[in-house]
Amino acid sequence: MDLRLPGLRGPRRPRRLLAAVAAVVVLAGAGTWTAVAADDDAPAVHQTDRVMAVDGVRLDTSYFTSGATGRRPAVLLAHGFGGSKDDVRQQAEQLARDGYAVLTWSARGFGESTGRIGLNDPKGEVADVSRLIDWLAKRPEVRLDKPGDPRVGVAGASYGGAVSLLAAGYDDRVDAIAPAITYWNLADALFPDGVFKKLWAGVFFNTGGGSARFEPALAAMYERVAESGVPDAAARALLEERSPSAVAARIKVPTLLLQGQTDSLFTLAQSDAAEKAIRANGAPVDVDWIAGGHDGGDMEAPRVQARVASWFDRYLKDDRSADTGPAFRVTRTGGVDSTDGAARLRGASAAAYPGLTGDDRSFPLTGRRAEQSFANPPGATPPAVSALPGLSGGGLSQLSALGVGVSLDFPGQYAAFDSAPLTDDLRVTGTPTVTVHVRSTTDTAVLFAKVYDVGGSGSQVLPSQLVAPVRVDGAKAGKDVTITLPAIDHKVEEGHRLRLVLASTDLGYASPMTPATYTVSMKGDLKVPTAPAVTTAAAPLPSWVWWLPLAGAALALALLLTARRRTATPAPDPALADVPLRITDLSKKYANGDRYSVRELSFQVEKGQVLGLLGPNGAGKTTTLRMLMGLITPDGGEIRVFGHAVRPGAPVLSRVGSFVEGAGFLPHLTGRENLELYWRATGRPAEDAHLDEALEIAGLGDALARAVRTYSQGMRQRLAIAQAMLGLPDLLILDEPTNGLDPPQIREMREVMIRYAAAGRTVIVSSHLLAEVEQSCTHLVVMDRGRLVQAGPVAEIIGSGDTLLVGTAVPVEEPVVEKIAALPGVASALPADDGLLIRLDADGTARRLIAELVRLDVPVTSVGPHRRLEDAFLTLIGGSA
Repeated sequence: MDLRLPGLRGPRRPRRLLAAVAAVVVLAGAGTWTAVAADDDAPAVHQTDRVMAVDGVRLDTSYFTSGATGRRPAVLLAHGFGGSKDDVRQQAEQLARDGYAVLTWSARGFGESTGRIGLNDPKGEVADVSRLIDWLAKRPEVRLDKPGDPRVGVAGASYGGAVSLLAAGYDDRVDAIAPAITYWNLADALFPDGVFKKLWAGVFFNTGGGSARFEPALAAMYERVAESGVPDAAARALLEERSPSAVAARIKVPTLLLQGQTDSLFTLAQSDAAEKAIRANGAPVDVDWIAGGHDGGDMEAPRVQARVASWFDRYLKDDRSADTGPAFRVTRTGGVDSTDGAARLRGASAAAYPGLTGDDRSFPLTGRRAEQSFANPPGATPPAVSALPGLSGGGLSQLSALGVGVSLDFPGQYAAFDSAPLTDDLRVTGTPTVTVHVRSTTDTAVLFAKVYDVGGSGSQVLPSQLVAPVRVDGAKAGKDVTITLPAIDHKVEEGHRLRLVLASTDLGYASPMTPATYTVSMKGDLKVPTAPAVTTAAAPLPSWVWWLPLAGAALALALLLTARRRTATPAPDPALADVPLRITDLSKKYANGDRYSVRELSFQVEKGQVLGLLGPNGAGKTTTLRMLMGLITPDGGEIRVFGHAVRPGAPVLSRVGSFVEGAGFLPHLTGRENLELYWRATGRPAEDAHLDEALEIAGLGDALARAVRTYSQGMRQRLAIAQAMLGLPDLLILDEPTNGLDPPQIREMREVMIRYAAAGRTVIVSSHLLAEVEQSCTHLVVMDRGRLVQAGPVAEIIGSGDTLLVGTAVPVEEPVVEKIAALPGVASALPADDGLLIRLDADGTARRLIAELVRLDVPVTSVGPHRRLEDAFLTLIGGSA
């Protein structure tokens, strides 16, 4: 598992190990100098590679500068665990162009640096940072606050984020830091509530190359805890002395904390503890919860890097005008981007960090019985599944994005308590809490608490795949326990329920091996923090608000004189100038209607795509297309075509061609005459029609010279498409273009759409012919009951169903294939290229299959699709067609 910050990665380099504690740094050789090419007019970046000797340990470094001579602030960029200095090269080059002297290095035991891994040992890796600062203080390019004291900031992610915090605590020459997705207390991260996080700990030590490549004390600690499954006091002390929390009172510099929401390794509670401690020291602290983390997701690298640069501009360059962003920001999902099926991201913010508690809402929980008993099985097997560290970047994350997920609780091994259906939407921001009574047949019980978001159909989603382990000592006599659940930012929709699950096992953690029976009951409501002060940023009031009262009478008079209705149109968005279509939170409810025809619809279409708009009757497809063409006005949301907001009569609609609900032609005129007459009616110049090009794409040939009354249905459809293509619009919209056509005519229509998009234009087609859509479309948007169900490339939307293609690292032996075929819920299992083709029966689920494959030690590398679009469509809409 690679613990480096995704999005900031460079090529891997071989890892070597270190040997001693740092004391003095000297240059080893003169180093090498490289001029890094720059784009456009950006200044060239000069890179100098050196190996620095530190009491027998060699640190491989790179030094980046750019622009004119003169002194400038410096930045130290650290890499993540398992990586090297190459991973942060791109960010280093950009900071150099922004006017910084930037030094990167490979930490002990990684890249080309030598020595043993100390997990940021204060006498090892942290002391190395101080020696690097000594070196920067001697550089003529680096600005000094006083002799030997350079103006310097430190940034990094994960392992590198922790060393930036530690450097600020151990070396008072550090002036600002920007740690990302990292830990405050490593003991709390790996031993939460005294429970061993065995999978992540194993990832750490295996990624480092095995215990032998770590400092002996760390290797012995890991082997001891991994064997017993229980962290001891000495293990906690060893990790705590290597944690930023050990020097909490000494970190007094401006700190930008960037923490991941999809992160079962270093949770949001770690940055919360850091924020409290550093702010108590009087230092400025901003907190940013990003969409990704160690479990995958979008790391928002461009935005994160820009915010880090602004932070350093403010606190290293003393640029008071630098916009460092809000005191608190959280990234939230808002719709789906049809180009890749990924969630679109939005920011919400507050003027102050809200913490993880406060503004609670209470929800009574009830179960099948007031008191529920369940088992901790012998050997804690099979374990429940919440997340799978190390596999989250492959096929499993794709299944999760498609709503399948990997969370699995085994019957008889958990208790569940549900809330009533919510009467309004709920935004959870922080750590829910609940008090339960726990009794066990053994003195110690270990529970795994999680809160699911349960939809109306009974499907459940575990936000961010997070679970809270709880160790209960003295449980044999019975004990009330207040559980702090994982910190999340998650919207629960109206009508959904909250479900508290207390399980006896979890794949990521060590559970007691002795069988036991746990009995639990509720002792209070589930309390959910809401942080109402965190809102999406409001747009500033436009200037016309202030002069509108004075101009009101004149405006009314002008409207009367011109008898025209005018609608204020939002300014074009330059960032979307090349985007054919972006729909955001679009809603429409017809007068006297009892429900929305379209509700909160969001997706994006790119150039060159043929996008299929799918959905059963009443899904809202035609309403969406009519709003897109400016024929009807939405009740809410926004449509932008090439950055321009769509309104009835908007000029940008000249770039849109459409064929909706059939086209009317004069039957006694020829095909060409009909098209020429239509174009003249638009009032646009004849040369702008591109008539011959449109006709060539439509492929009507000699039929253009015949009267339309002699045309077949297929020829009329193609003539209608040619009419929509006149002017060669950049965006072509077709509603059921194959209605009434026979198979050869349908094939010809498919070729017309593909040819049109091949020139870099975009086609949106609504159709009920799923097999045809599968062959002609590159991307899909699936709607049902007015809402978006799924969006993305055709191959990805087809990508989950009752038949799965399981990739494996090595071929699976025949006896194992037979065992898989005999599993409950599996209809068949067959060897395939690079894996297995597994068909599930009516009782089978992908998440249960995954758990069984893990149990059988099948070396799974990916889980992907193997079904038709029709199967995917019926699954997505739940049979409502």
